[in-house]
Amino acid sequence: MAKDRGSFSKIGFILAAAGSAVGLGNLWKFPYTVGENGGGLFVLIYLLSVIIIALPVLMAEICLGRHTQKNLVGAYEKIKPKTPWKLAGYLGVLTGLMILSFYSVIAGSTIGYFFKAITGQFTNITGTQAIEIYRGFSSNNILQIFLLALFIFITVYVVSRGVSGGIEKYSKILMPVLFGILTLLLIRSLTLKNAAKGVEFYLKPDLKALTPGLIVAAMSQAFFSLSLGMGTMVTYGSYVAKKENIPTSAGWIAFFDTAIAILAGFIIFPAIFSQGMDPAQGSGTMFNVIPVLFAKMPGGIIFCPLFFLLLSIAALTSTISVLEVPVAFVVDEKNWDRKKAAYIIGFISILFGIPSALSQGGVKFFSHLPLIGMGFLELWLLIWGSIALSIGAFFIATFIGYAWKTNGAIRELKQGAENFKLGAVWAVAIKYVAPILILLILISSIL
Repeated sequence: MAKDRGSFSKIGFILAAAGSAVGLGNLWKFPYTVGENGGGLFVLIYLLSVIIIALPVLMAEICLGRHTQKNLVGAYEKIKPKTPWKLAGYLGVLTGLMILSFYSVIAGSTIGYFFKAITGQFTNITGTQAIEIYRGFSSNNILQIFLLALFIFITVYVVSRGVSGGIEKYSKILMPVLFGILTLLLIRSLTLKNAAKGVEFYLKPDLKALTPGLIVAAMSQAFFSLSLGMGTMVTYGSYVAKKENIPTSAGWIAFFDTAIAILAGFIIFPAIFSQGMDPAQGSGTMFNVIPVLFAKMPGGIIFCPLFFLLLSIAALTSTISVLEVPVAFVVDEKNWDRKKAAYIIGFISILFGIPSALSQGGVKFFSHLPLIGMGFLELWLLIWGSIALSIGAFFIATFIGYAWKTNGAIRELKQGAENFKLGAVWAVAIKYVAPILILLILISSIL
């Protein structure tokens, strides 16, 4: 069964899973969320949240996948057959499809901005001009749908090639390239005039900024940054050999994901402070602020395209894993051919993504939904990117803690990791700590 489904090598799994975790959440959302929440204190709570919440759930998902050698639906069904638990698996599959649909709209925009940057359209740009350029870009319906379809097509191509020949192969190419670009941007940013002020803002905790909202935001960022809640890591874990050390692999995945988010901050904040700009720019940072930032920066004509190329690569490593969730489901449970599954699901996700593509000013109805007060993309982000992921993660944690039982999970964790001594600590985290904190994140998302 495992041989027919494909399998990862050790380094291939770590790079693919880290690539799944690394995405626009690290390079776009993390810096602007830090900026909105006062800097260093948010970073500190984020790091603690990775260890306390995210890492135990990450280990749990990988463990469930490897034990069952199944997708999320199949994993629930194998351990608790003919029970309602598999409905939680169906939620994960649907969540993956919906996230792919709207995430690819934003990801497609990074490709569009890469070409704008490389053709010199941001040379000597002002803040007002940047806003106007983005307004025209985002409201171009044909262009937005084209970029959505292009990004999903690239994702489909990689996933259709299989586990080792597609996902692992391209992860081994994309992740080193991502790190290389990140390093170049990091060196450039830290050598700018007044960069030290940005570093101080980023690293120095301000206890006056402490609020319940900041704590929940940091926990939420840590949790969702690692692609938890829709079964991505369950699916990837199902391609892992029994000899592999899950706690060590999970540690490396969390390390790479967190390191890239932290490094992104070291790029953004020194650059922002070097130009005397406000760090609390919100979600508009990526398209409204970055072009202006690099236009003012020495060497910006080179580093601006590199930044948007970095975003595109990070987004692609994430969409590959998101598409793999529904593809693995139909391959395992419906006996579909992988290539057929990837292309059909990709086409469906394009159809679901069109309202999001039209919701950035191109169509008034989708841009500001009546009675809801937000755009379609914002609504889908809330429903599928926050609420559904929280519900899915809560189900995974409680299923492993109370249905499968932590003793069975610990036995699986110790295969390939005989010296793992923190089983009891992990059990407490997955049975009590994680579910409570996930519920807190869920309630906050709804409110």
